[in-house]
Amino acid sequence: MTEAIFETDAYQKDCRAKVVELDSEGIVLDRTVFYPVGGGQPGDTGWLQWGNSQRLQLTDTRRREDGEILHLADPDQPWPQIGTEVQAILDWDRRYQHMRMHTCMHLLGIVLPHGVTGGNITAQRSRLDFDMEDPVDKDAVTQELNELIQAGHPVSTLWITGEELAAQPELVRTLSAAPPKGAGRIRLLKIAELDLQPCAGTHVLNTSEIGLASVVKTEKKGRHNRRVHLELAKPE
Repeated sequence: MTEAIFETDAYQKDCRAKVVELDSEGIVLDRTVFYPVGGGQPGDTGWLQWGNSQRLQLTDTRRREDGEILHLADPDQPWPQIGTEVQAILDWDRRYQHMRMHTCMHLLGIVLPHGVTGGNITAQRSRLDFDMEDPVDKDAVTQELNELIQAGHPVSTLWITGEELAAQPELVRTLSAAPPKGAGRIRLLKIAELDLQPCAGTHVLNTSEIGLASVVKTEKKGRHNRRVHLELAKPE
């Protein structure tokens, strides 16, 4: 199985790797810094480089049904062959924006402590759906959100077993992206003493890295559903 470097170091921008498999859609490496789409977060994009000047653009990253991480690329471009040593290079600006966004979404869940029924992350705008009836005060939520960001809370990850998670069902707040049953290890995201929940995505190490956040739109999507849209200021 591909070594998923992003699980332990989201800040590593590239790595040396070996091509171990090719299929009709993409390339499997023995190790990667590329995050596969999941949990509302898009898959990473970037490049593979090998030889003296060979370079292949990667258009997406996904996890196959067998669990392997697949790096998607244009089939009309030259691909490295099995056994080739390559340099896997992230589109770092895009990835870092996703890290800032994803961490900010967790803070939004602290400000609005309700079950999450859906969500989507992009580099420009993200949203979460909450199981709640009351309308959302955009200005008040924006203020609370930025107070949490500016407080500079540390962000870390830890691992527990599937059995340990089953004994603590209250940790699962994102109902639409719950960890798969039977998983041997579950990755948790911890924000200081404010938030602890399963999450496989990539995040910043301190909330201060998020920068200025704004709730730009709220929607009523049903009697028990409020949708909140977020944008972040561009990093300086």
